Amino acid sequence: MAILKAFKGLRPPEELAKSVASRPYDVLNSEEAREEAKGNDYSLLHIIKPEIDLPEGIDIHSAPVYEKALENFNKFRDKGWLVQDNDKYLYIYAQTMNGKTQYGIVGCAGVDDYINGIILKHELTRPDKEEDRMKHVRVNNANMEPVFFTYPAVKEIDEIIDKFVSENEPEYDFVSDDNIGHHFWIIKDKQIINKIIELFTGIPYTYVADGHHRTAAAALVGNEKRKNNPNHNGDEEYNFFLAVHFPDDQLTIIDYNRVVKDLNGLDHNEFVEKLEKIFDLKDKGQEIYRPDRLHNFSMYLDGKWYSLTARPGTYDDSDTIGVLDVTILSKFVLDDILGIKDLRRDQRIDFVGGIRGLGELKKRVDSGEMKVAFALYPVSMKQLIDIADSGNIMPPKTTWFEPKLRSGLVVHLLNQ
Repeated sequence: MAILKAFKGLRPPEELAKSVASRPYDVLNSEEAREEAKGNDYSLLHIIKPEIDLPEGIDIHSAPVYEKALENFNKFRDKGWLVQDNDKYLYIYAQTMNGKTQYGIVGCAGVDDYINGIILKHELTRPDKEEDRMKHVRVNNANMEPVFFTYPAVKEIDEIIDKFVSENEPEYDFVSDDNIGHHFWIIKDKQIINKIIELFTGIPYTYVADGHHRTAAAALVGNEKRKNNPNHNGDEEYNFFLAVHFPDDQLTIIDYNRVVKDLNGLDHNEFVEKLEKIFDLKDKGQEIYRPDRLHNFSMYLDGKWYSLTARPGTYDDSDTIGVLDVTILSKFVLDDILGIKDLRRDQRIDFVGGIRGLGELKKRVDSGEMKVAFALYPVSMKQLIDIADSGNIMPPKTTWFEPKLRSGLVVHLLNQ
């Protein structure tokens, strides 16, 4: 039974929404954030990437950075760039990309659901990244950015949302610089709010699609506040955190690819020879080759693209983890051949979201920064849910959801 809770959102005035809205903190490095926020005092990046307002080179995990986040957050509120709603609402956040629109319900998820395994995850988190976001939540006493959840689609919820958006004008409606449409409605009708919340109680599990570290941080801070409050009763706002819930049948996962700095001491021929023991390998020449099915990979090496098709015995279609292409690549190539044992910490490997295109893989190899690149066929939503349901964990950097949620359209305060 999934918790969904209405809350008093902290939002920008309509005329500032596009300027305040920013990409999530973890898809930009500090340099990119500085550039993106240049000339825009309203950008939420001043709060979620506050180092952009401090000298370059500052330790982004140092106390002055978190203090700057709070200073900027207070400034946004004082200047009226973020204003709190007068009552508790649910919200609808829709995104349009390449002609397709997905509709998410914005509300609070429950810390209890995370602790009790109602909110399921498919990736491991890193303690250092958790602690970074925990500090950010603690200092601001707010969830500045929503997490991206999915749930098994419910026809009655879809019908309620469809009817509401067809009968009401959005509060915000703009196209961001990356050509993504963002549409945001406020549900003020108590009957509709209560009905959606009631329908959520019939959903057995929700799933973290994107934002594992933010989810963990929000839940851990909420749990901390419980322990530190001798009068805790379970209704406090810190028992809940900001999430956007999308039905699973509206989402698309795109590829998440790998680039590696060297061949682990092997020359070209030795490396290809080893690969041919695992894959049917075909030279595709200089034209970019994209994997076209499960268990088919693309490789870029020494100016050429290759098709690699995994041979039977390298995968197990009856096993939720063994069927994954990332498992095949990680075990037989990255580990066995290239000696990369820890995907989360090894500095010889990097990960490239499919939104950047396969040309980005070619660019990074041709530049000499990397030696070889691998492109994978995207994981399906069914695979993600099957893995989460089974209690298993995907290898790191397996799923890439696009479009990314914009941060700043609504903020959740922990002391409402």
